[in-house]
Amino acid sequence: MTQTPDRLADLGLDEDDLPSNDTTAMSLAEIVQTRLSRRRVLTGGMLTAAGFLTTSLVGPAPAYAGDRDHGRDDERRGRGGERDVLGFAAIAPSLLDEIAVAPGYRTTPLIPWGTPILGDFPAFRPGTPGEAGRTSGNTAAQQAQQTGMHHDGMTYFPLAEGRRGNEHGLLVVNHEYTDDDYLQTGAWLADGYTPTTEEGVRKSQNAHGVSVVEIRKGRDGTWAPVRSKHNRRITANTPMALTGPAAGHPLLRTATDPTGRSSLGTINNCGNGETPWGTYLTCEENFNGYFRVDGTHTPENAALQRRYGVGGDNYGWARFDPRFAVTPEAPNEPNTFGWIVEIDPFDPHSTPAKRTALGRLKHEDASVVISRGGRVVVYMGDDQVFEYAYKFVSADNWKSMRARGRSPLDEGTLYVARFHDDGTGEWVPLVHGRNGLDAANGFPDQATILVNARQAATVVGATPMDRPEWTAVDERTGTVYLTLTNNSGRLETNGPNPRPNNRNGQIVRWDERRGDHAATAFDWDLFLLAGAGRESGDGSTIDGEDVFGSPDGLWVDPDGRAWIQTDGTQPGRVSNNQMLAADTRSADVEGRPEIRRFLVGPVQCEVTGVATTPDRRTMFINIQHPGEGGGSTWPRLDGITTPRSSTVVVTKEDGGVIGT
Repeated sequence: MTQTPDRLADLGLDEDDLPSNDTTAMSLAEIVQTRLSRRRVLTGGMLTAAGFLTTSLVGPAPAYAGDRDHGRDDERRGRGGERDVLGFAAIAPSLLDEIAVAPGYRTTPLIPWGTPILGDFPAFRPGTPGEAGRTSGNTAAQQAQQTGMHHDGMTYFPLAEGRRGNEHGLLVVNHEYTDDDYLQTGAWLADGYTPTTEEGVRKSQNAHGVSVVEIRKGRDGTWAPVRSKHNRRITANTPMALTGPAAGHPLLRTATDPTGRSSLGTINNCGNGETPWGTYLTCEENFNGYFRVDGTHTPENAALQRRYGVGGDNYGWARFDPRFAVTPEAPNEPNTFGWIVEIDPFDPHSTPAKRTALGRLKHEDASVVISRGGRVVVYMGDDQVFEYAYKFVSADNWKSMRARGRSPLDEGTLYVARFHDDGTGEWVPLVHGRNGLDAANGFPDQATILVNARQAATVVGATPMDRPEWTAVDERTGTVYLTLTNNSGRLETNGPNPRPNNRNGQIVRWDERRGDHAATAFDWDLFLLAGAGRESGDGSTIDGEDVFGSPDGLWVDPDGRAWIQTDGTQPGRVSNNQMLAADTRSADVEGRPEIRRFLVGPVQCEVTGVATTPDRRTMFINIQHPGEGGGSTWPRLDGITTPRSSTVVVTKEDGGVIGT
């Protein structure tokens, strides 16, 4: 059904959440319910179907005896009998315009939007609210010398070995999008704002992309940016290379580059990944809304644009930058976005490469692991309702490929996940000539499959998911975790869907067969279902005191803590977005993990991105879009009350490892 703006807001949606997939394949919710109805119980310490039925569909189980941090611990053990690893006291939900963190920890803002890192090092200057009709504050050129807006995924790269690497490194940070109210005018405007001049468009484009910032820990324990040759801004206009099987294909040929082997810029940079050879992967997510579609297109162009939701002109760039006006004569510019981009953070003169072998979709993140035999495996989610989970496996051992001058991310196989109702699953290859991916079905070659990865995944019968977002791999066990944020767009219910209007989301996990990440079969189950708590009747499997919804960012640390970050209206509106930790090794008698709330962000923010120093005694997280809708002045630095996204340094007061 058509959603009005008010209805979208009520559901906690924006237009990028609306489904563009009309597949009739069985959804994950249907598969889960089918499994539950058969009361299948899996081994391996995962959430059991029987336990889920008891806690979610029949009614609450008996309450635990004792208090939050002691009574429950006695009933929880990890695999092999280990005690849980959550060494901090949980905090309460918060609605305050500040960061709340567990006792014994401190947080400090670092490199907020507008931090000078290049060139003339221009100081941050917020816009003037009374000048809404034109760009104010810093100029577009100055913004290109400052950290961008809306920090998201990030990675810390040490610049030294040993202890010194824990105090000196490069922080590479994504900047997902802009709120032009704040960017251009310094204030939140009820009617919204898009740039009205070319200067305003350039400023918006320069606030996108990626920042590479050298940072160092001082003798007083405070981290600060360094004026460095490594510092770099990558924006919506930075030259990029297109590599891999789709490079040079007619679908990638544009007015900017008729050869189809290069493009300009990266936008809507969401999650991230890190390769074993020391490069950074940034993920292009909701690129579709940056374009204006003009004229009547061929059926092929129209179908491709529709499947990816291209159009809307949400940022007004097309008025001053013809690249973002899609016409029948120039339809391919959107095809140069939606990729994973590889960046060498140590070489500020290197050209970022869009690796087309990994497929074109709304990439949320990229978890990189090494399979048996040394092949690189990249797990990825496509962040939209009813979309799919993917993985890429390199063609050969990554060291061997690089020794031969070949990129492990340019040659290999892209797979999409198909979940079965008996707790098994398979990875279906998206390869030309197999599984219906041929000219008869609109796929004349491998490049077309990669540019149209969503359509190809539908043809092979992939399982539609409830907004696949971040993936994470437990390096201890090899288990892969995937956050499914929500799917409030499911307005009509039926028997197979256990949670209609799924506002709160869940986390699914799987183990690859034989412990090999390159395997084509896996065994899966649910880790948890988020919500107001199992006593609430909303189908959640967590305790009420752990209330959270819309899991998004995710990282499993070497001790087995799953750090869960949220992005969405929290159940009951009892809290701002938050960061929790779940002990993946522990489970009570019903298979549920221990969870504790670690941090709560300021008003209307998203908590996202996580990185640590090698010793894990410093954690970096990002607070994105505080005050999106008004009502925040965080982080209130240097007397500036315009809300600013920022990286935040988290440390333990006793200097210990975060989470212990």
